[in-house]
Amino acid sequence: MGPFFRRLRRALRAKGAEVYKVNFCGGDALFYPTGAISYRGTLEEWPSFVGNLIDARQIDALMLFGDCRPHHALVTRLARARGLPVYVFEEGYLRPDFVTVELGGTNSFSSLPRDPEVYRRFSPHPATRVEPQRVRHVFRWAAIYASLYTLATFALRWRFPHYRHHRPLRPSRELVVWVRSGLRKLLYRWTERGLLSRLTAPDAPPFFLVPLQVHGDAQIRVHSDFQSVPTFIETVLASFARHAPPDRLLVFKHHPLDRGYTHYGRLIRDLAQAHGVADRTLYVHDLHLPRLLDAACGTVVVNSTVGLSSVHHGTPVHVMGRANYDLPGLSHQGTLDEFWSAPGEPDHALYRNFRAWLCAYNQANGNFYSPLPGCSDSAGLRWPPLFPAPSAGHDRADDEQPMSQTVSV
Repeated sequence: MGPFFRRLRRALRAKGAEVYKVNFCGGDALFYPTGAISYRGTLEEWPSFVGNLIDARQIDALMLFGDCRPHHALVTRLARARGLPVYVFEEGYLRPDFVTVELGGTNSFSSLPRDPEVYRRFSPHPATRVEPQRVRHVFRWAAIYASLYTLATFALRWRFPHYRHHRPLRPSRELVVWVRSGLRKLLYRWTERGLLSRLTAPDAPPFFLVPLQVHGDAQIRVHSDFQSVPTFIETVLASFARHAPPDRLLVFKHHPLDRGYTHYGRLIRDLAQAHGVADRTLYVHDLHLPRLLDAACGTVVVNSTVGLSSVHHGTPVHVMGRANYDLPGLSHQGTLDEFWSAPGEPDHALYRNFRAWLCAYNQANGNFYSPLPGCSDSAGLRWPPLFPAPSAGHDRADDEQPMSQTVSV
């Protein structure tokens, strides 16, 4: 996340908190070079190390980016056993103008109420009625930070001999992947020209959209029962072939961040032929997602935040993994086989309240890569108004209340 956690430390210390940061690899050390604790032990030794750290520094709260990485998952279990709050950062449930900062866990580990009546009764906080500041185009900075992180992790691996990243970080491989991704983007711009207009034309055949997720994503590995993206593709295609009306199309959309890593063209073509729906199956890459969601008659996801975007566009969604928005009224609650013929409609009033609830409790306006204008003293984010600050027993954060907690980031 580049320098975000250094900005967060400054913001927490300005409120009176004592902050400690643990670095696991050279990429961490690059963006947090001073005042951090370098952990060079094994994963097996980590629980003992962090337990001693919590005791010695009298840590009251812990902050993580993601709760599925091996070191972070162990911290979460340890903190729960000790009754300590854990605040988990992630990319936003509502994109692109928000990031997630949630107490306890994210996605299927989220503490969000699963009863839709909670949201129906929720009276939106006045601050959630304010339009969020638009996030500037940050892909360039995200790519730069990711590249620097990869290079530093590889170059300084001798300093952190036991660290194993949750996915391979070899600079030579990443260079090949990103060059391939750029070339494919140019290729698809040519081969898919005019396709979006044909799919979204008034007289076009109705279609279901299936946005694919990044291979190896924790959303697949942890928050679903699928072994991989290909197994998800096979399950969807088989059900579509057996139960979808014959005039419907099935459109698989590749994840843009996975463009250089994977390609499912042959797999989808072979499966579609085997199931007799080759003439009704498409595989696309860089078509504009909002326009596809506007035109689709339904969306099938594992647990991607595209599911919430689908509801935002009024398009019914079927969730096949474990998602915190998989609620009666927001998502289709029947089987996938039933979805093709009777997708239903999302409850727009419920969605508006659900979105307001997220903005009030766990969605911070902004991004990890560049501070929002006017938010330089708050880690560059506009924090949710009812976000539970690292202080036991408080229902909302008070910007004027000094913090006395000790926070480990």
